[in-house]
Amino acid sequence: MSRIGKQPVAIPSGVEVKINGTVLEFKKGSVQKTLDTKDNVGVKIENGNIIFASKSDDRKDRAFWGTYRSLSQNIIIGLTDGYEKKLEINGVGYRAAVKGSTLELLLGFSHPVNYEFPKEIQISVEKNVVSIKGTDKQVVGQVAAEIRAFRPPEPYKGKGVKYSDEVIIRKAGKTAKK
Repeated sequence: MSRIGKQPVAIPSGVEVKINGTVLEFKKGSVQKTLDTKDNVGVKIENGNIIFASKSDDRKDRAFWGTYRSLSQNIIIGLTDGYEKKLEINGVGYRAAVKGSTLELLLGFSHPVNYEFPKEIQISVEKNVVSIKGTDKQVVGQVAAEIRAFRPPEPYKGKGVKYSDEVIIRKAGKTAKK
């Protein structure tokens, strides 16, 4: 039994949820998201909650039960509050700037790194902190991971791009003989 799948998903005010066959449609204002449950999971809306149930005792159906519940919860949180990731840029001369829909990064290479981010993502830069905001948890996390991958933090001086809550374990450098 899925412990996550058993829990109903509360529908907050301002968010509309419709069921069209196997497709769940979430809408808040002009933003619309869809989730196709294929035919593995039964979905119904009761008393302002979305309730998921496994259609059979098949292993695959039970696996999708909790997955679709979590995905729908993430969509609702994204539509109401949104998701945000913060990246810190550490290093002498390392900078970032937003130019239209491009993030320009100076990360110690001989050339600037230009990153075209998706239109549903908003990126802002304050000093050495890059804030990535959006309604889709997967897209926000993917954009943050791609930006971090340009120059991951190194363990000796901690230079590079890291998540704001990430802890870099430092290594001791070489020591001189006495």
